[in-house]
Amino acid sequence: MSTMLTQGQKVKRGAEQVALLSTEEKNNLLLVMHEQLLEDTEMILAENEKDMEAGEKNGLSVALLDRLRLSAARIEDMAEGFQQIASLSDPIGQVMESWERPNGLQIEKVRVPLGVAGIIYEARPNVTADAAALCLKTGNAVFLRGSSSAYYSNRAIVASIHKALKKKGITTDALQLAEDTSREAASEMFTMNQYLDVLIPRGGAGLIQAVVKNSSIPVLETGVGNCHVYIDETANKEMGISIAVNAKTQRPSVCNAAETIILHEAWVRENGEELVAALLEKGVEIRGDETIQALHANVKKAVAADWEEEYLDLTVAIKTVPDTKTAIAHIKQYGTGHSESIVTESTANKEMFLSHLDAAALYHNASTRFTDGFEFGFGAEIGISTQKLHARGPMGLEALTSYKYVVSGNGQIKE
Repeated sequence: MSTMLTQGQKVKRGAEQVALLSTEEKNNLLLVMHEQLLEDTEMILAENEKDMEAGEKNGLSVALLDRLRLSAARIEDMAEGFQQIASLSDPIGQVMESWERPNGLQIEKVRVPLGVAGIIYEARPNVTADAAALCLKTGNAVFLRGSSSAYYSNRAIVASIHKALKKKGITTDALQLAEDTSREAASEMFTMNQYLDVLIPRGGAGLIQAVVKNSSIPVLETGVGNCHVYIDETANKEMGISIAVNAKTQRPSVCNAAETIILHEAWVRENGEELVAALLEKGVEIRGDETIQALHANVKKAVAADWEEEYLDLTVAIKTVPDTKTAIAHIKQYGTGHSESIVTESTANKEMFLSHLDAAALYHNASTRFTDGFEFGFGAEIGISTQKLHARGPMGLEALTSYKYVVSGNGQIKE
């Protein structure tokens, strides 16, 4: 039996115990995980440094290195996520609906764990912590398959959480990290139906599509983020510049960062130079249409591929449009259904934008960078879904549950 199947058996066994933990037991575990992670900060940082050195040697991009890099502050954020998740209501056992049938049967629709979640993800060690916490809080076991580029970091975080599990007398089988990080092992995971109940991919378009196309296990699809900020003719200058710069530069390597800025031509005439200057000051490479090119010598010519690119870096495409309808049409053509924002003082334009576009998150006068489980009050997220079934947007605790019907009678039989 392969290593993957052996670990799959373990995590399936572990699911039986965690599914029966009380809310108090799960919350106490999360608080111990918080303390243990902080206690293990130096060990985790030392292991992360091994991954960083290998990543630089292997030529990982700046964006991937940023996702891979841990710091004391980032570990504190992960630990804080454990506390926040502990403070959230436990969805397991929640009665979603209840009703009585004419024959006297009492029917309840009750939330239950999914069982075992398989998470396949790229160079983001924070996913290891977030996935473990969210799955354990919802009574799910979790089988993690991270990338080889983050192997030492992921292993260190899992080791820390295993210490917490042992302290609370809970089997470490409930949290498994794939020992084999090869592509063959990932492919094997796609068909482990006897051990896994759902697969969740987190990473680039190639990874996500590989899982969606090849998995025989149900997939919760997380999406690529070609996100847009549209600044219309009525937008406040300072607000428009601030939101566009923040959406692009606050952390460009993440999926909710803006990749294209769309500007109404009237707003460009008044404020375009200031926006371009603000982006250049932040080190952003700008690829624009002819109108934007005319604003500054450092603006490069945008080509067709730029409108559909998820840069995940300090690069942005800028397009001018004559009206809101044209902006919406552009987003419909190139957007990925992740996060879209309009900056406007016009109620009519706001309502048109929000009603005509369909994305996991739509914003009015705010940065796309808020599409995040932490920012939405979910404590953390298992990923951001751009599909419509079974969850959409930042996926918190409820996204990791299913339900069952509990039917109570007093002797009814079917005639």
